[in-house]
Amino acid sequence: MNTRSNTAHRTRVYALILLAMIAAAGSAGAQTVRQITPAALASILAQPWATPASGSSKADVTSVEYFDYNCPVCRRIEPELRKLLANDPAVRVIHKDWPVFGEASVYAAYCSFAAAREGKYAQAHTALIESRQDLDTREDVRKVLQQAGFDLKRIDADISLHQKEYSAALTRNLREAGALGLRGTPGLIIGNQLVPGGLDYPQLARLVAQARTR
Repeated sequence: MNTRSNTAHRTRVYALILLAMIAAAGSAGAQTVRQITPAALASILAQPWATPASGSSKADVTSVEYFDYNCPVCRRIEPELRKLLANDPAVRVIHKDWPVFGEASVYAAYCSFAAAREGKYAQAHTALIESRQDLDTREDVRKVLQQAGFDLKRIDADISLHQKEYSAALTRNLREAGALGLRGTPGLIIGNQLVPGGLDYPQLARLVAQARTR
């Protein structure tokens, strides 16, 4: 089996494991708003390099988003998160890829990590999360990134070189989401509160304000 086939096989296996765990988590009950422990939060915020962030590095409130580029709710809340960042310079959002929608979502995450090594995470993230088409296949992902001006050969070379590291980052995010009891994307942590996804700007701003009083 050649390198590309091995890569595709590992990606498919990883995606299937993700989907199986999501299905199993579904029997654990409804996702609810709750506080997480300081130790759990500290572990989540201890970022490996492959956990990009937006906003101020000196923020007094940090939000963590577990997301999938194919998740329609994740796409819907992206403008709300950007509005929050634009209106509140003391907020940071940490992006945790949790690709629960299958192989193409895993590949999109890898591509975003590769773009981050170029210093172009924001461009790749914007292109993928704002795509008007579903990212059903690797070729869909590649088409979106190519249209955004990315050198696909460079992306491919980076993934080939660093895939083990990228896979480890996704595995870490998967474990965190499982430990938090998340059932699917998006999952948000604001301050020390774990909240269901699908929030709008006023809700986000209110939760940030609450976090500052704790």
